[in-house]
Amino acid sequence: MTATKEEFFKPGKLSAQAKAEQTNAVVRDILAAEATAREKKTEKLKALRLAQPAPDEAPKKRGRKTSNT
Repeated sequence: MTATKEEFFKPGKLSAQAKAEQTNAVVRDILAAEATAREKKTEKLKALRLAQPAPDEAPKKRGRKTSNT
């Protein structure tokens, strides 16, 4: 099966509904890939955070600065 010149350079026009469905499918695929990547990154960061040792002491409170004017 070979593509003729006319089929290659002049593909049939899609209806507006078919074009919208194609666009929606592509967008869903992209969003799904981004969500998967985000979840993978979140799991990786969570594992790294849990692997760190717990802090020994609470952070020191900073005093409030006052001006002498």
